[in-house]
Amino acid sequence: MGATVWIGLWAVLFLASHLIISSSAVRFRLISAVGEQPYRGIYSLIAFATLGPLIYEFARNKHAGPLLWALRAVPPIRGLAWLLMLTALILFAGSFITPNPGTMGAPGGGSEPRGLLKITRHPSFVGFCLFGVAHMLMNGRAGDVIFFGMFPVLGIIGGMHQDRRKIRELGDRYRQFLAKTSFVPFAALIGGRVRWAAGDMPWAAIGVGVVLAVVIVALHPIIFGGHP
Repeated sequence: MGATVWIGLWAVLFLASHLIISSSAVRFRLISAVGEQPYRGIYSLIAFATLGPLIYEFARNKHAGPLLWALRAVPPIRGLAWLLMLTALILFAGSFITPNPGTMGAPGGGSEPRGLLKITRHPSFVGFCLFGVAHMLMNGRAGDVIFFGMFPVLGIIGGMHQDRRKIRELGDRYRQFLAKTSFVPFAALIGGRVRWAAGDMPWAAIGVGVVLAVVIVALHPIIFGGHP
C-alpha cells in the first residue's frame, strides 16, 4: 500500500478507537469493570498504539499523495494561515489560564463565563481546529490533508464529548454554563448571551501566544524541516 493509504488507515484507526473507548456506554462499562485509573491506562495505551504509528508514518512520508491544492505561495492565504496559528496558540494558552468550569483547576467551578470563555467555552478544542485548518491550507498533499484534518475532527468531537460528560457529572451548574456560552467562536457574544467587558481581554494568553509563535517560527525549520 502507498504512504497515503497507510496514513489514512492509521488515522481512521486512531479516530475510531478514540471514539469507541471514550463513548458513554463503553467508558462506563470499562470503569465499572476495572476502575477509573485502569480505564485511563487502557485509554492511553490504545491511543499511543494507534497515534504512534500514525505520526511515524506521516513523519517518514510528508507531502505524500496527489496534490489537492497549492496555496502556500498565495499571500492572502498564507497570511490567513499565520493568523489562524497565532489565534490557536492564544487559545491554547488561554485554556490553561482560564480553564473551562468543567475541567479540573477551574477557578471556583462556577457557571459564569469570563475572558476567553465568552468567545468559546472550549478554547483548547477550537485551537486544535484552527491548528489543523492552518496546516491544511499550507499543505495540500493528500497525506498532509488526512493527517492535519484529524485535528478539526478531534476538536469538534472532543468539545461535544466533554459537554455531554460534564452535564452528567455537574448537572444544572454545567447546563447554566452551556446556556451562556458557545462552542463556535463569538456565537454567544453575537447572540447576546454574554457581554464583553474590558476586564475580559486575555492579555496574558495573548502574550504567551505571541511568544510561542516566535519560538515556533524560529525552531520550525530545525524540528520539522522547511519553513512554517
